[in-house]
Amino acid sequence: MTTVAKDYTLAELMIVQAAEVFRNDGEVLATGIGVLPRLGASLAMKTFNQDLMMTDSEAYLLSEPNPISGRKSHEGQKSETWMGFSRIFDNVWSRKRHAMIGPTQIDKFGQANISALGGTYEQPKIQMLGVRGLPGNSISHANSFFVPSHNTRVFVEGECDLVNSIGYNPERLPKGYVMEDIDIRVILTDLCVLNFKGPNFQIGLQSVHPGITVEQVVAATGFELFIPENVPTTEAPTEEQLEIIRGLDPQDWRSKQLKDNPPGDRS
Repeated sequence: MTTVAKDYTLAELMIVQAAEVFRNDGEVLATGIGVLPRLGASLAMKTFNQDLMMTDSEAYLLSEPNPISGRKSHEGQKSETWMGFSRIFDNVWSRKRHAMIGPTQIDKFGQANISALGGTYEQPKIQMLGVRGLPGNSISHANSFFVPSHNTRVFVEGECDLVNSIGYNPERLPKGYVMEDIDIRVILTDLCVLNFKGPNFQIGLQSVHPGITVEQVVAATGFELFIPENVPTTEAPTEEQLEIIRGLDPQDWRSKQLKDNPPGDRS
């Protein structure tokens, strides 16, 4: 029997929703980039998808997800086998991976930018990570996005300043690709959960977080969203889920990931 939690933070709500992203994946390599996505993948592995694979962020395949705080490196680690880069790339190319990443910009096509802002390609105003492995990853396996602050600087009008990843944009599809070949699952933000289930893969509302309105989400988004007739409220965590999260993060790093550590229900 599960008990719905009455007292939880927004970070904890987002961890639980990040876990849901991996629910039906089966045996794939889960890569949650950042504290909250990482905890979400770990929660999924410890509860409803025990076939999920995770690494220790170095080179070991884990049989039990590592806590992100509260112990020394590798202390008590339960690992199954070595998983160097060559094996990780084997998972990438064979579509046996699902990554949850945090883009700096997302446009209406689901194209993402982690590289540069403003200016020109040769001389941007702000230089960030570079495209890294995102182009190859985005065409090779499932991806979801994590956005800790939902606003029009992230969800931009028009295309991203620099398109780093494939999206549902017919004008940019690589030769031989069709829209159905693209696999972007969910965008999880501090306001809502978005998916690509609108007409022609339009980004649409899956749920709004407790205390948040559809109008707030629309105002914070730089492009038109598909809004179903009935938009549910994001489900609260259960006490059982919170207990597992506390075990994965006993030093409460999760509370430092969102500005002011707001409550999960902002009614």
